[in-house]
Amino acid sequence: MKQVFSDVKTGKILVMEVPTPACKQEGILVETLYSLVSAGTERSLVDFGKKNLLRKATERPDQVKKVLDKMKTDGTITAIKAAFNKLDEPLPLGYSGVGRVIEVGKNCLEFKKGDLVAIAGTLHANHAEINYVPKNLAVKLPPDFESIEEAAFVALGAVAMQGIRQAEVELGDKVAVIGLGLLGQITCQILHAYGNEIIGIDINNSQYEIGKEYIDHFVNSSEEDAVNKVLNLTNGYGVDKIVITAATTSNQPIDFSAEIARDRAIISMIGVTGMEIPRRSFYNKELTFKLSRSYGPGRYDETYEEKGIDYPIGYVRWTEKRIMEEFIRLIYTKRINMKKLITHTFEIDKAPEAYEMVTDNPKKEKYLGIIFNYPQNEKKYRNVVVKNKIINKEKIGVGLIGSGNFARSVILPNLTKIEDFELIGLSTSGSTSAGQTIKKYNFKYSTTDYKKLLEDKDINLIIISTPHNTHAKFVIEALDAGKHVYVEKPLAINMEQLEKIKEAYERNDQHLIVGFNRRFSPFAKWIKEQLQTDKYTTIIQYTINAGEIPKDHWINDPNVGGGRIIGEVCHFVDFCQYLTGSKIKNVVTQTVNSNSEKYINNDNISMNITFENGSLANIIYTSMGPKSYPKENVKIFTNGNVAELKNFVKAEIYKGGKKIKKSKMQQDKGFVEEYEYIRDIIKGKRENDYLTFEEIYETTKSTLEVF
Repeated sequence: MKQVFSDVKTGKILVMEVPTPACKQEGILVETLYSLVSAGTERSLVDFGKKNLLRKATERPDQVKKVLDKMKTDGTITAIKAAFNKLDEPLPLGYSGVGRVIEVGKNCLEFKKGDLVAIAGTLHANHAEINYVPKNLAVKLPPDFESIEEAAFVALGAVAMQGIRQAEVELGDKVAVIGLGLLGQITCQILHAYGNEIIGIDINNSQYEIGKEYIDHFVNSSEEDAVNKVLNLTNGYGVDKIVITAATTSNQPIDFSAEIARDRAIISMIGVTGMEIPRRSFYNKELTFKLSRSYGPGRYDETYEEKGIDYPIGYVRWTEKRIMEEFIRLIYTKRINMKKLITHTFEIDKAPEAYEMVTDNPKKEKYLGIIFNYPQNEKKYRNVVVKNKIINKEKIGVGLIGSGNFARSVILPNLTKIEDFELIGLSTSGSTSAGQTIKKYNFKYSTTDYKKLLEDKDINLIIISTPHNTHAKFVIEALDAGKHVYVEKPLAINMEQLEKIKEAYERNDQHLIVGFNRRFSPFAKWIKEQLQTDKYTTIIQYTINAGEIPKDHWINDPNVGGGRIIGEVCHFVDFCQYLTGSKIKNVVTQTVNSNSEKYINNDNISMNITFENGSLANIIYTSMGPKSYPKENVKIFTNGNVAELKNFVKAEIYKGGKKIKKSKMQQDKGFVEEYEYIRDIIKGKRENDYLTFEEIYETTKSTLEVF
């Protein structure tokens, strides 16, 4: 199927062929009929891509700071590579549309195949022929809904309605709307439908001509007497409520709002403008300034949006979905008219022309609402997209299941450095991640049906980089399909999964490797060889400055991510097991006991490991440190010698009265060496004796048993 992306590096618009997304339990597959170009938001994204690196950096100082911090902790080259890797990923465009349901997830009883639905949400209501949409981001249309393309405005309509609610508009209020572009026009129509008196404000008189049917008064804010005109329209009091929908870098809308507001008025910001609050005028009038968060309560809440768990109406009357439903009701009852705001319609193939109008507009053609329509195309239903690529069967055929950020930023860049691997099949659940991956990496085909990879005789190795709760399922199925398996950590998130994997491994002859890459790092090998840590009793202090992640992040969901200890600490346990060369005898773990809402207790632990050869390891894993401090520091004491490894960028050994150093310009956590090892054992060039299944099992078991 076709989907529209923006090349972040160049700003070029790409209409890419990607596989149809899979339908998950909590949502629906929607065949898109129309989608709306949000001119303000999408223009800014495309314009950003067209700028050179210096201007990109100037506009995003927050991202520059992240890169600089990463340089300090991880090395210059590592940070630069990570930044450029992000620029290589195309950005999906679109977040508002309407379509027909073609498949229903088993937990979506409120929808049925054939329903017409309005859809919203970044990454869900894309400019794509078919979208997967969670149920709380989709609203059914009445069967006799007449003008279907109007429903494509649902996301912008919800943004406008939430902004109005944030302004606490009441019956009889005089409301000023500053900025009469598309969002401003929609806001004015909604206010008019509810019977409020509207003062439209813009610097362009022609914007009033578009909306004079529903805008009661118009004031050009660039005129000298603009403030007096507004005061005259309000009996000298000033307006009751102000909704700012303008898009400008200027602070003028804020300054103007303060001047035209009545005493104790409310100003709601849903546009994008300068935000320097003039204290004197805000203080004298005791004004309230509020920001409106997108579509309303539920937005950016994964539990609400992705898992479909609604807020009780008795506690949250106007959720994201209920606001969308109200907007659709206003269209259905003809209280508002979006059709008059549509100035241009393009077929999806013509997307580059549409964005040229929005960004460059060489003809200076006026536009407002731009709609994409989607002609019939039988190819859109295919869940496999095939490239014209000749496969070298002398190489190891690779099938990748999952192409999230880690796969795109770590696995594929390092794997493709080794010529012996041939990228054949890519399986993702979403079309967007497939598009972001196949643009850069030359897979033979991409699909949203992972079983096609298991059935492909040209694929020798299955790489699994999916949410943690799915690892066991894919490992077992891949082994039983006769494939070698490389799976990112953790191998499993509970003992039942681990035991089933063990059974699958023992009944098959293939290799199974988990992404315990740190033991393959040149730093790890160097320290072990220099100090012979497996020959002497060794004490290891491993400190991990893990950093905070939101409590609602998927990794903290025990049923999905298993928690950060199971998901990540297994890495460090394996590293200690490698250095000591001994089996784990005992593990004791303690967590902090804090009532702080800022930190998760289980993200802050001390794990003490006793090995059978008498060695000890203490792993401190904490989210309490700053990001500017390096993530990993290891100190090893053995046989009168000491080694210190600093974030896999440099290491020092104190031995025989001398200090030996080893350093690199970039982090080296052993990814390439691990993949070379996988190559060698699959090709029979060496035994699988460096990271055995017994060690993998023991490491995984040790973290599962303590949590």
